[in-house]
Amino acid sequence: MKRIYSIILLSTGFSSFSFAQSDLEKVLGNPVAPDQKVSATFKAIKLINGHSNETIFKHELNFSVDHRFGDIAGKNGGIKNFFGLDQSTDIRIGFDYGLSDKLSVGIARAKGATAATQLYEGNLKYRLMEQTINDRVPVAITLFGSATASAVKASDDLTSATAYKSFQDRLTYVVQGIIARKFNSNFSFAITPTYIHRNFTAFNDQNDLFALGIGGRIKFSKRMAFVADYFLPFRNADKKKYLEQINDQKFYNPLGIGLEIETGGHVFHLNFTNATAIQESQFITDTHSSWLKNQYRWGFSIARRFSMVKKEKAKN
Repeated sequence: MKRIYSIILLSTGFSSFSFAQSDLEKVLGNPVAPDQKVSATFKAIKLINGHSNETIFKHELNFSVDHRFGDIAGKNGGIKNFFGLDQSTDIRIGFDYGLSDKLSVGIARAKGATAATQLYEGNLKYRLMEQTINDRVPVAITLFGSATASAVKASDDLTSATAYKSFQDRLTYVVQGIIARKFNSNFSFAITPTYIHRNFTAFNDQNDLFALGIGGRIKFSKRMAFVADYFLPFRNADKKKYLEQINDQKFYNPLGIGLEIETGGHVFHLNFTNATAIQESQFITDTHSSWLKNQYRWGFSIARRFSMVKKEKAKN
């Protein structure tokens, strides 16, 4: 809980600073337009592991590729696997299409990094509220929901997470509320309450899991920025202890940091994270690598947008 309080206090402090800055601009003779929307809180629809509040415009198609390599260091890294480049823990290829400026629909295929592999995802993302420059609306809120199905062969081990008996057992659902604020042209911050439901889990694991994510972007040049995100899952203590003992591996909270590079129509992320998986339903629930044990890996994300119809509107 101390972590949560710290996050809230930090956000409040930044918010107060932003309000003061807005008042100062008015005193200096630079009043903002009434209810003008804040644009480009983040430059991509995802940060490192988690989603940002951004959606795509109507009739835009966003093509993205996410890749996670093996451990850079630690007992599974080093020169023997060329610092992780000889391995691939997860790969995701996705398409998102803007049904409107506020609503997008997406599909994706991911390798998967747990026992549940061969993942097919469908998702929706809706921009519920937009921040205004005059702070009449101080934050932006975007809703994200996904359903993922695993196509892996069912296991004969009844205690396994993939001992599926029906198609329903293969489904996992994720719901997120992404609360974001752009404090100035160089700094944006987001808080992401998350709910995950897995229809089927390993023996004595929990079907429902809540988590809290935070993320931010610090711009330090015209086309480059530092990005980071972190997720804190709220696990049942008894179930967590049992699973760690029976599987001889601990759970860790996923932390990602990276460099964001804008190259015209592309947004490129060079990422470092202890999470092996890419899907929310896996990296939040099943991260077993630790930064402190050098169990982190590098990866990348490339996103390219295409306009499916000729239009004058362009994203800033």
